[in-house]
Amino acid sequence: MAKATLHDGSTIDVEVHGSGPALLLPVDPRPVEGEQADEMRKWGADPALGRSLIDGLGDAFQVIAFDYQGHVMATPKPATLTPAAIAADLVAVADAAGAERFAYYGYSWLAVSGLQLAIRTDRLSALVMGGFPAYGAPYAEMLRVTNATYEMATGQAPQPEKTDKTETGDAYDWSSAEVATTEEQTRQFVTLYEELQGFDDRAVRLSCPRLCFAGSADEIHYDERWGGTHVSIGGTLARHRADLETLGWDVQVLDGLDHMSAMHSATVLPILRPWLAGALSAHL
Repeated sequence: MAKATLHDGSTIDVEVHGSGPALLLPVDPRPVEGEQADEMRKWGADPALGRSLIDGLGDAFQVIAFDYQGHVMATPKPATLTPAAIAADLVAVADAAGAERFAYYGYSWLAVSGLQLAIRTDRLSALVMGGFPAYGAPYAEMLRVTNATYEMATGQAPQPEKTDKTETGDAYDWSSAEVATTEEQTRQFVTLYEELQGFDDRAVRLSCPRLCFAGSADEIHYDERWGGTHVSIGGTLARHRADLETLGWDVQVLDGLDHMSAMHSATVLPILRPWLAGALSAHL
């Protein structure tokens, strides 16, 4: 196992699996177990997501796996989690794994991170963004949500009321999610989205192969505690599909899937594996 030194001097474990074209995969290689796993399933999450993606890709690609989200939650970077710093961290991971050229797949805010990486390095062989649109993205809405989360974490605003979620298969009720994060943990995402307020994704021009996908039902509605914010992921991607395709992106809008269901390995692998194989065919 390798270790990468990140922008704040902290280190992160880097696991390398398989052989072939390198793929940076910011996932937790260890499945979540026990009660925490049961709770994740109730909310539609996949407790073995990282492991499943690694196992499903490792025979065709050199998968470079690292739990970046877990790292920033364990070692918060409240003042320094900027787009440039994240991109530098991702390059440091690639360096630690000995990958000169590499593809990248990230979902949700880690997809945001991938786009920021792509505009800052010429070492990217392919980019896949899941669960966040690459054009006309809701950066202002995400700042409102992260600011509200920060105010709850610091006691400046009331917590949402707890709900008794059962295994009904219903979509995740983001407004009822209790904020169990610390001030520093939440502040780092405020820093990220503050920095992105001046970013114009419509002006981005990339040359590497690139894919963006999201569920058509990925529409997150927050109540008044979160400023009544509507974060449109699937709708935004669908509206700007033609714009992205004109710019050379491949786009998939997954019918009926929401933010949680569209990130499951059973959904992602049938998209990711063949697309990467085609995009990186010159290296296979």
